[in-house]
Amino acid sequence: MLTAFARAFKTPDLRKKLLFTLGIIVVYRLGAHIPIPGVNYQNVQICMEQASANQGLFGLVNMFSGGALLQITIFALGIMPYITASIILQLLTVVIPRLEALKKEGQAGTAKITQYTRYLTVALAILQGTGLVATARSGALFQGCPQASQIVPDQSIFVTITMVITMTAGTATVMWLGELITDRGIGNGMSILMFISIAATFPGSLWAIKQAGNLAGGWIEFGVVILVGLVMVGLVVFVEQAQRRIPVQYAKRMIGRRSYGGTSTYIPLKVNQAGVIPVIFASSLLYIPALVAQFAGGTSGWKTWIDQHLVKGDHPYYIVTYFLLIVFFAFFYVAISFNPEEVADNMKKYGGFIPGIRAGRPTAEYLSYVLNRITWPGSLYLGLIALVPTMALAGFGANQNFPLGGTSILIIVGVGLETVKQIESQLQQRNYEGFLR
Repeated sequence: MLTAFARAFKTPDLRKKLLFTLGIIVVYRLGAHIPIPGVNYQNVQICMEQASANQGLFGLVNMFSGGALLQITIFALGIMPYITASIILQLLTVVIPRLEALKKEGQAGTAKITQYTRYLTVALAILQGTGLVATARSGALFQGCPQASQIVPDQSIFVTITMVITMTAGTATVMWLGELITDRGIGNGMSILMFISIAATFPGSLWAIKQAGNLAGGWIEFGVVILVGLVMVGLVVFVEQAQRRIPVQYAKRMIGRRSYGGTSTYIPLKVNQAGVIPVIFASSLLYIPALVAQFAGGTSGWKTWIDQHLVKGDHPYYIVTYFLLIVFFAFFYVAISFNPEEVADNMKKYGGFIPGIRAGRPTAEYLSYVLNRITWPGSLYLGLIALVPTMALAGFGANQNFPLGGTSILIIVGVGLETVKQIESQLQQRNYEGFLR
């Protein structure tokens, strides 16, 4: 693999793409450390050193921003508004006929949906930026830190608007950088930036576990965590590559004097067809009651119950609810993203059929049957990946947002595999060796 990377840098056009991607990554990481106007950076650093951030509530967004959220930098919101906008547009495509028609128009329709995604990203960035500024001003971003209420010394309207505009512009810049990587670099730009954001939180979190350990100065705990992480990565790679291949045979057709069709292919149905989306959905949904309870005043019974049962990631209520939500959203997302009837109609239109299954409705029913059966192990796998690290690493000072947890591992492995495949395909176009040498 290392020799393949060396050959990639020896190829002029591929080397240019790799260097361009690395340059964009450097710019992205620099922006994640530039504080926005109106923030007392010294007080932010004091609160960060005391490790009093409410990771249970803001940990997911902080992870996707590469730690920039809690430092309130110009890229504080990171890629999260774009992810949310993309998911919303994908869900609305199934509900709104106009968006579904645009999706079927091909490249022109896709470009239009992409434009809508950009507009929605900016709107969500304004909304999330306003919420972040309000949280920072109230001192709720860092609980237990005496300097938390002085993070934004000047709480005038002008300073607040300036902070929101700066973070919104930062989100738009991140979106533009991701599109630049997609057009001129290697891999999907948004996925690459998400990969870098999550990977940037690894060293600090691993070192925190080492410092919190008691055995041999924390090195034993550190080694165990690394070992568990490697095992999890191997498991995720194995499951992410697993798929059920449904054979499809195309009948031979004569058009004029030429013969078309008569080929055999297959429909690949992945075991984890939904990807990381169910984990993100479940995490976001569980943050809503915690967010409402945080901003609710007083010590009412429902607020106390939420603080005790749905905020702590190691509570049985939280674990069971989290697991069930992941399973539910796995089936929900697969149901809206894969339409067996549409696939069966397209196969029938072009003369394709599954051996032993009649074309049309029987084919759609067979695809639904197979999809439901492989979605069960896929959803259970997602739930275990999201929960096992929480329980196994709780004794080493980790929390529910530890980098080797479910969301981060799924994204790291998925993006890594996809990027390696793209580099391999680029190399195979030139020397037909790639990573198999």
